[in-house]
Amino acid sequence: MKETYFDINNIRLKVFSEIAKIAYEETPLEGLGKSVYRILPGEVANYRDSIFLERAIVSERLRLGLGLKLRKASDLEAITKGVEDIDVDHRIFEEPLVNVIPFACESCPTKSYVVTNNCRKCLAHPCSHVCPKNAITIEKTQAVIDQEKCIKCGKCKEACPYSAIIMYDRPCASVCGVKAIESDYLGRASINQDKCVACGRCMTECPFGAIADKSQIYQLIKAIKSGKKVYAEIAPSFIGQFGALASPIQIKEGIKQLGFKDVTEVGLGADFTTLEEALEFVERVPEEISFMGTSCCHSWYLMVKKNFPELSEQISDSSTPMTYTGRYLKELDPEGLVVFIGPCTSKKLEGLDPKVKKYVDFVITFEELLGMFVGKGIELSEIEVDGDLSDASSSGRGYAIAGGVAQAVKDTILEINPDKKVDIVNAQTLDECIKMLKVAKAGKHKDCLLEGMACPNGCVGGAGTIASPQRVKRELAKFMKDSKSKLPFENEKLEFKNKDIESKRES
Repeated sequence: MKETYFDINNIRLKVFSEIAKIAYEETPLEGLGKSVYRILPGEVANYRDSIFLERAIVSERLRLGLGLKLRKASDLEAITKGVEDIDVDHRIFEEPLVNVIPFACESCPTKSYVVTNNCRKCLAHPCSHVCPKNAITIEKTQAVIDQEKCIKCGKCKEACPYSAIIMYDRPCASVCGVKAIESDYLGRASINQDKCVACGRCMTECPFGAIADKSQIYQLIKAIKSGKKVYAEIAPSFIGQFGALASPIQIKEGIKQLGFKDVTEVGLGADFTTLEEALEFVERVPEEISFMGTSCCHSWYLMVKKNFPELSEQISDSSTPMTYTGRYLKELDPEGLVVFIGPCTSKKLEGLDPKVKKYVDFVITFEELLGMFVGKGIELSEIEVDGDLSDASSSGRGYAIAGGVAQAVKDTILEINPDKKVDIVNAQTLDECIKMLKVAKAGKHKDCLLEGMACPNGCVGGAGTIASPQRVKRELAKFMKDSKSKLPFENEKLEFKNKDIESKRES
């Protein structure tokens, strides 16, 4: 929905750019209330029935964008309540990450099957005959479903020869593969945080923009303004996110103009991950485990941990590309701060893991980065700069698309051991990931490398992206082709690692 939910995307961008502008200009947060009127000027509502409701919702978006907690409609707290706690130059976080703004939610109907006026009240009545609960009656003009009896099995929909029965659901709930979307006492959507894996798909699919995540851009900019050395690592799915006229090197230079000291491709870390997972597969499958899952998607990892704990040992022990790139940068400059810029909301949670946070100091999305560009007044296509990016192999850059991780690992496994049996099974969206794991649990994916991606199309479809996956995939194909190396073995920046791999391969 990235290029069709224009109004919602525009509001989000205005919020992020306003926060960035406040941070860069060092405007006191006590004047935060004025930001609401800059984002929504005048007295005529543009999106809802009331300008006052619109401003109330934007107020909560601003608070979340600063890292503050939501207020309830019944709260009498000022918009600035708690700003002194987040006015810092280091990462802060208070759960939960993904939030439903209650008074922005329209209490959409939950999953139901209904009969439309396309019903012909046919003689066969197949809908009523297949219903296991006798929930369907044939009335004067058409069939009617008793919602109290209906168990949402969908058999009536499948049986109807006129396609007169439809199923609808809340957009947020329909894409939540872990069934974390529930209802509060007023019928509004709420998130069960015990089930949530922070993929952010509910956020992108809500047509009312009622769901938002917390951001770290204010604290990040404060760190930059304080004079600290801040390094950016950018995920390969950045290609194509900032317009057709913005080249990779212009994006890198634009990030440096924001105050970053340098920018490194996360594809470099992906090359490290590829090597580690390839070695792990060779050593563990099938002697220790019957199959192995990839490690790079944090929502996939959290889903396995929560829903299939007995299989969590079969997910690769390798660190993710974000972590490996952060560690690489910290070795170059132990005093520097590292910021991951990517397509993913759940990376914000991964960055808090004790094993990761010593290497990654902030996590922001492409959408938030765009807000920083706008807030700082940077037009990427106008930047004059020469050069190119050469940190990663083609396979490392391919991590951005569904299937790319597993393919990179398989190709590397066959370089290490050409006789090794390895089959790939991949799934995109958590619904499909769960189905894949159920099959694996039943013993039907032996000797396989399983790639799980929480988002459709992989990282290019992440909640923090800006452009459509189709456009990004086209641009990414060119970016992969332009790489100076195909596999990690050919990446000169991994020379020390490749020597270690070579010694293991020879042994």
